[in-house]
Amino acid sequence: MSIRMSNREETEKTSDQSRNKQEERLDYLLNKFKEDSVQYRDLETGEDYDEKRKYLRSLMNIRMPGPMDEDVVRVQDEFLTEEAKEKGIVELKDIPAAEEQYGSNHPYADKISIWQGDITRLHVGAIVNAANSQMLGCFVPCHGCIDNAIHSAAGIELREACGHYMNRKRMRYGRRYEEPTGQAVLTAGYNLPAEYVIHTVGPVVGGYLNEELRSDLKNCYMNVLKCCVEHRIRSVAFCCISTGEFHFPNAEAARIAVETVTEFLKEYSGEFDRVIFNVFKDIDKELYEKELR
Repeated sequence: MSIRMSNREETEKTSDQSRNKQEERLDYLLNKFKEDSVQYRDLETGEDYDEKRKYLRSLMNIRMPGPMDEDVVRVQDEFLTEEAKEKGIVELKDIPAAEEQYGSNHPYADKISIWQGDITRLHVGAIVNAANSQMLGCFVPCHGCIDNAIHSAAGIELREACGHYMNRKRMRYGRRYEEPTGQAVLTAGYNLPAEYVIHTVGPVVGGYLNEELRSDLKNCYMNVLKCCVEHRIRSVAFCCISTGEFHFPNAEAARIAVETVTEFLKEYSGEFDRVIFNVFKDIDKELYEKELR
C-alpha cells in the first residue's frame, strides 16, 4: 500500500513540475510575442492559465510570416510538443480499419478508417489541411476552422514555410498569385505529431452545386494521394475538405471523398498502410460510415 502511495505521489510531483514548466514557457512566450507584435505590446493577459493560452494562440494567429528569435522558437517548440503529449497523441495502431470497426464490406476496408476527433493529435505520415488561396493559415484569433487549428498546433514555422512557398510562386507568376483550387502542397509538420502537412484549397460553394465544383473537390483528394505516393507517405488523414467555411454539402463531399480514394487505391493500394477520414461532427461520421458499408 505504501509503495502504491509513493508511486502516486511521485507521479503527481512529476506532473506538477511539468505543469510549472509549461506555465514558465507560456509566460515567456506571451511576453516575447507581445513584444514582437508591437501593437499588443501592452496587452494585459491576467493570471488564468487558460486565458493566457488563448492570448498566446491569438498572437500566433495574427502574426505575419517572418523570422523570430531562435530562443523563442525553441521554447515555443518545447511548449507545443509538451502540449501535444498532454492532449494525447493517437497512434495509427490505435485506429481500427473499417473492416474491424464497422464490419465494412468496402473493397479496401482494411486500408480505410474513420476517426472522430482532433486531427492535430494524429501520429501519421501526413494530415490534410483545408487551406485558403492565400496559403498562410487563418489570421482570425482562435477561429474554429481546421486551418487555424493546424497552424496553432504546428507553430509559427508552418506559416513561415507557407510564406516562402507563396513568395516563390509570386516571383514566378506575379504578386497577385493565389493558390489554385485542388492542388496539393507539402510542408513539414513541425510540432504536430504528424510528419507532414499537405495543404489543399477546396472549392467554395457560393450558390448551387455544379459539376465543376464536384470536380475541384475530387482533384483535392486525388492530388493529395498523388503527393503521398510521390513522397512515400504511407498513412494520411483527410479532414472534411470544403464542408465548413466553404459550404460544400456534407453528404456529397463524403461521397466524392470515398469514391475518389477508392478509385485511387485500385492502382495504388500497395503504397498505403492507411487512409483515414477524420471527422469532427457526428453527421459526418454517420455519412462516412454509410459510404463505407
